[in-house]
Amino acid sequence: MTGLTAQQLDRAQGVLLGTAAGDALGAGYEFGPPLDDDVTVVMNGGGPFGWAPGEWTDDTSMALAIAEVAASGADLRGEGAQDAVVARWAAWAVDASDVGAQTRQVLTAVRDGGPGQAGGSAARRDGRERPTGAAARARYAARGLHEASGRSAGNGSLMRTAPVALAYLGDPAGLAAAAAALSALTHYDPEAGEACVLWCLAIRHAVLTGELDARAGLAGLPAARRAGWAARLTVAEQGRPRDFEQNGWVVHALQGAWSAIARTGPGTPGQPRLALEAAVRGGRDTDTVAAIAGGLAGAASGAAAVPAGWREKVHGWPGLRADGLAELTVKIVGR
Repeated sequence: MTGLTAQQLDRAQGVLLGTAAGDALGAGYEFGPPLDDDVTVVMNGGGPFGWAPGEWTDDTSMALAIAEVAASGADLRGEGAQDAVVARWAAWAVDASDVGAQTRQVLTAVRDGGPGQAGGSAARRDGRERPTGAAARARYAARGLHEASGRSAGNGSLMRTAPVALAYLGDPAGLAAAAAALSALTHYDPEAGEACVLWCLAIRHAVLTGELDARAGLAGLPAARRAGWAARLTVAEQGRPRDFEQNGWVVHALQGAWSAIARTGPGTPGQPRLALEAAVRGGRDTDTVAAIAGGLAGAASGAAAVPAGWREKVHGWPGLRADGLAELTVKIVGR
C-alpha cells in the first residue's frame, strides 16, 4: 500500500519488529510458570532450546516466510503464493530446533509427498484424492490431523499471522480471506482462522490509526461468531495473562496477548515494552503469546518505540536483524 505517512510507515515497521522482539523476549521463559509482576524480564535467551540472546523462534521464522512471499508481490490468497509459503516452511523446518507438534506433522507430510502421519496411510480419505501441490497437501494433512484427533485449534497459525496485515492494509476483505486461508494450511479448525482474521484486522487498524482496538476486527468475522469473540475480549480485559493457562490453545493465546496489552494501558508511555513483559510474565507458551502481543503493540507504537536494547539484539532465521525486518516491511507495504 503506497502513500503511507512517515508515522504509518514506522508503525508498519513495528509489526515485524514487535513480533520478533516479543518472541525473543519470551524464548528464555518458554514452558515456565507465571511470574510475579515485580520480576524483571530480560532478553537473555536460553530456555529449553538454548536460544542465543535476542534470537527469535519458530513464531517469527514462520511469519517471515509469509512476509517474504508477500514482499514478492504475490497475492497470498493465490495457490501459487501459498505453495511458496508452504515450501519455505518445509525447508526451514528441516533444521529448525523448535517446530510446533501440529505444524511439524503437517510439514512432514508435505515433504514426504503425501498425508503421512497427519493424514493417515490411505491414498484416499473419504473419497478425496491425495493432492499434489504443496499448499493442497498441507491443507489435506491438516484436515486429516483434525479428523484423527478432533482438535487443531492450536496457536501455531496465530503466532505467524502478522505479516498478512501488512500485505492488505488497503483491502480489509482481502486481508480476512488471506489470513483464514494461511491459517488453514496447518490448522483446520476454523477457530484458528477466526483468531487470525481478528488479530490481523486489529493490526491493520493500529498501523493506519495508531489505535489499539482488538474489536476493530470483529466485523471481519462471520456474523454468528462476533458476539462470542467480543465476549472473549472482555474476559481478557478483566483478567491477567496468567489466567489463560491453556495458552497453547489459540483462544487463550489471543486472550493472554490482549490481556497483556490491555493491562498495560494502550497508548501509554512504555508500550510496547510493558505489554511484552506482561505477556512473558503470564508463563507457559511465553514466546508465542509475547510474539502475538508484539505484532499488535508494535503496530500501534511503531518501531521507534521498541527498546533500543531489544532492536540491537533481535536476530534469527533466515539471517535477518532489525534492519532487515524494516527493509522487508517496506517491500511489502510498497507493493
